[in-house]
Amino acid sequence: MTATLTGPAGRMQIARGLIALRERCGLTQAQVAERAGVSTATVSRYEMWQDRARIRWATVKALADACDASAEERDALVRVAKSQTDGWWVGNSAVPEWMDPLVSFEHEAAYEHVYANTVVPGLLQTRAYALAIHQAREMRSSNEEIERMVDARIQRQTILTRDPTLHLWTVLDEAVLLRDVGGRAVMAEQMDHLHEAAQAPNIDIQVLPFTSGAHAAGTGHFVILGRDDERNPLNSMAVVYIEMRRRGLYLDDAEDIGSYKLTFDYLRSQAADPSASLRLLAKIRQELSRD
Repeated sequence: MTATLTGPAGRMQIARGLIALRERCGLTQAQVAERAGVSTATVSRYEMWQDRARIRWATVKALADACDASAEERDALVRVAKSQTDGWWVGNSAVPEWMDPLVSFEHEAAYEHVYANTVVPGLLQTRAYALAIHQAREMRSSNEEIERMVDARIQRQTILTRDPTLHLWTVLDEAVLLRDVGGRAVMAEQMDHLHEAAQAPNIDIQVLPFTSGAHAAGTGHFVILGRDDERNPLNSMAVVYIEMRRRGLYLDDAEDIGSYKLTFDYLRSQAADPSASLRLLAKIRQELSRD
């Protein structure tokens, strides 16, 4: 019975699928365990995507069968358990362990919605801007370590040019554009990059100007990652990521996700539209070029 080190995104899909199947047939974890011939602790562990233990596809199959899954539903979950492979970020010392789920979810998501109120989101940073950010945050790291962190951040950005593409929608607080990170030359290059990125078909950038006043977020930077599959709900996923100092908080409760999605919808409505945002980016870039 082969065991694989399934990534967080795959584990979430398996966990969500098994929970949905169990709830559909009205069974408790103990009842599923008895039917599948495993312990209740095993059922609980397979229903928790945060667990890092290895996944056994035969156990996934047994749990799905215990919940009266159709052959199609069971085989879909087993395929996820069998097909997981370690991404480039797994075991990479330049990617903190707490960011492993974020990068994993990005590789499985169809869309990513970001609200940023302090710095440009990692997927849209230039190398010089990313270097300045890491130098400020990693006060005790060597130059070599910081360079590796920046390399990892730039490699993470390749998700924006994959096929199929990730749709990135970002709302930037105006403060992000006015905060001097790395000096005027670095900021000018960053504004050029944002202006160019905003014209890509899979990237939307809106600026939330100071004149908008109080807004829906009321909190800091957050990311919503998801994939919607109406034909096969078990293939859907959604998670909210909130970055903290040297750790990340991941929310996958339906009520939390719904709340953050609503907040992002309000932020989009309060922000300048994409065309006006492009003009604002161009204006700030012009101001940076003045002596």
